[in-house]
Amino acid sequence: MQEFQGRVAVVTGGASGIGLAMAKAFLAEGMKVVIADVEEPALKAACEDLAGQTGGEVSGVVTDVSDPASVQALADQVFDTHGACHLLCNNAGVAAPNLDLWETEPSDFQWVHGVNVGGVAHGVQAFVPRMIASGEEGYVVNTSSGDGGISPLAQQVVYASSKAAVSIMTECLAAQLIGRGTKLRASIFYPSGGMLRTGIWTTKRNRPKDLARKVDVDAGQETTFDDFLEGAKKAGFDLPVQDLDELAQFLVQGIRNEDFVIMIDRESMEATLNERAAKLARGDCPIELQHMGLS
Repeated sequence: MQEFQGRVAVVTGGASGIGLAMAKAFLAEGMKVVIADVEEPALKAACEDLAGQTGGEVSGVVTDVSDPASVQALADQVFDTHGACHLLCNNAGVAAPNLDLWETEPSDFQWVHGVNVGGVAHGVQAFVPRMIASGEEGYVVNTSSGDGGISPLAQQVVYASSKAAVSIMTECLAAQLIGRGTKLRASIFYPSGGMLRTGIWTTKRNRPKDLARKVDVDAGQETTFDDFLEGAKKAGFDLPVQDLDELAQFLVQGIRNEDFVIMIDRESMEATLNERAAKLARGDCPIELQHMGLS
């Protein structure tokens, strides 16, 4: 996808963090942008800020991506208003507390997988048929994570398993779009380059009451971005922080290149995946158990 000017982009989870940076980058390319988010006040503020900063055409639609009817309503509004969608970014994501699997609750999976996995599926189901039918060039970007798609962290079992699913779904989608002879392409986006200051650290604020945990977790199992950085610094680690606007600009270039995997320092995954493959081929668990004090 080479041309962005005048085309229509939809970004879920677009009111903050990476999604907001995406929307800003697409507006800078001359696109018309629709941002979808479950937080109405943040969505309104984001649209006002983006319009003021860029002077571009941006609108917001309150959307719960875990609800297929809500995503269908988003698609209806986009096509009724703009007549097309050329770039769909399934970016909305949430996370659950870091727990051993046996300490998780069914609602942890229902919420996180409902948003992270269901949100991608619902986006594709609501938008892609109409994008194909338009006969125009189009693109789908699904936001995954190296934690799951490349090298899962054991204590983030709920989140990591959801992102592993997103990566596999996107592989299948990309193959299907090409195999069916469509003009659409798909990419996995791995946010990368350093620590990311996003809303994923505080997604508990959006957890529905009917999916609340029955057992509260210790404060140490849920932390803010700044608390994490401070803790790392005290432990002797000065972690790099990736600028989100630069990350979004990198994404734009990846779309132009039609890279299936869009990731800063993408080449570094080869050694990690080779090591994982070698361990699996030996019948070993690829996660370093000693890092958790389990061996």
